[in-house]
Amino acid sequence: MPFAHPVPPLDRARVPRSPVDEELLRSRVERTLENFLDRQQAVLATVSPELGPLTGTVRALLNSGGKRLRPAFCYWGWRGAGGDPDEDGAVAACSALELLQASALVHDDLIDRSDTRRGVPSVHRRFEALHRERGWHGDGAQFGAASAVLLGDLLLAWCDELLWGSGLSLAAVRRGKPVFDLMRTEVMAGQYLDLLEPATAGLAGAEREGAIERARTVVHYKAAKYTVERPLQIGGLLAGADAALTAAYGAFGLPLGEAFQLRDDLLGVFGDPEVTGKPAGDDLREGKRTLLVAETLAECSASDGRLLNGLLGASELSEHEVGLLRAAIVRSGAPERIEQRITVLRAEALSALDDAPLVEPEARRVLRRLAGAATARRS
Repeated sequence: MPFAHPVPPLDRARVPRSPVDEELLRSRVERTLENFLDRQQAVLATVSPELGPLTGTVRALLNSGGKRLRPAFCYWGWRGAGGDPDEDGAVAACSALELLQASALVHDDLIDRSDTRRGVPSVHRRFEALHRERGWHGDGAQFGAASAVLLGDLLLAWCDELLWGSGLSLAAVRRGKPVFDLMRTEVMAGQYLDLLEPATAGLAGAEREGAIERARTVVHYKAAKYTVERPLQIGGLLAGADAALTAAYGAFGLPLGEAFQLRDDLLGVFGDPEVTGKPAGDDLREGKRTLLVAETLAECSASDGRLLNGLLGASELSEHEVGLLRAAIVRSGAPERIEQRITVLRAEALSALDDAPLVEPEARRVLRRLAGAATARRS
C-alpha cells in the first residue's frame, strides 16, 4: 500500500525553476530528503528520545558530499521519457535512490571495515565512538557494527516508503517498482560476489584466467546497473517509457556505469584522499579484487604477483607497502589498459545515447554532460 503521507511539494518561492540546472535538481533532492527525515525524526521521537542519533547520523551521511548521481540519472530518465520537469513527485521518487545508496554505503563500510566515508567517520565507527564516549557496557565495536546493520536496514525500508509516498500516481509507481526491486537484488548479489572473489583467490576452482570476467561481473551488478542503467530505466518507466526507450537506456547506462566504476577503482588506488574522502590506497587494504587488480595479475611478473597476493587485503599495510603495490600495478600496464577501456565504454555509451528515442531533446544534452562528469579524471 502507498505511504499515507505523500511528500509535500517544495516551497517554489525558495527554489528557482530552471529545468536544465543540475544544481537546482540537487537542491530539490536535498530539500526532499530533509523534509522526509524531519518526518521520520518525529516518528522515532514518539518511540524514544534515545533514537535521536539515528536520524542525526543519516543527516550527516547524506550531507557529506555525495554526487547525487543516481537521482540525477533517474530524473533525466524521467525527462527523456517526456516527464514533467516541475513534477515534485518525480523528484521525490528519484530521491528514494539516495536513501538506497546511503543504506548500501553503511553496510559496505561495515563489510570493508572502513574507518571513514567522504572524509568523516563511517557509521559503525560513529556508533562505536558514541558507546565509548557515554561509557556504556559491553563491546563498543560490536555495538557500532550492530547499529550500522540496523541503520542500513532502516534506510532500505525508508527508500521504499519515500518511493510509495512520492506523490506520483499508483500506476506510475507500479511501472517503476519492478525494476527498482530488481536493482536492489542485483546490487546485493554483486556485493556477495565482491566478497567471494578475495575469499576464494588462489583456491582450487578459482581459475586465474577467469578473474577478469568475474571482476567485470561484479562491476556490472554491484555498480554499473545500480549507478546508471537502472536509475535511468526507473525514471523512464515512472514517466511511461516504452520498451524501445527502456532498452536504449540500458544500452547507454550499462557501459557508462562500468566506466564510472573503473574510474572509481583507479581513484581507490591512486586517488587523492582530498578527492575520494578515503585514505590513500584504501582499496588495497580492503583487498578489493577489482578489474584493475585482475588486469594486473594477468600481466604482471611472477614476483609482482607474489607481492600482490601476499599484501593485498592486509589491513595494517604501511604507506611503504601501499607504494610497493602501486608500483607493481603500474609496471603491469593495467592502469593504461583500464583508461583505454574507460574511453571505449564512454564512446559506446554516447553512441547509444545518440540513437536513443528520447521524447525530450534537452535530456540528451544533460545526459552527455553527466556521462562526462561520471568518467572524468579526478586526480
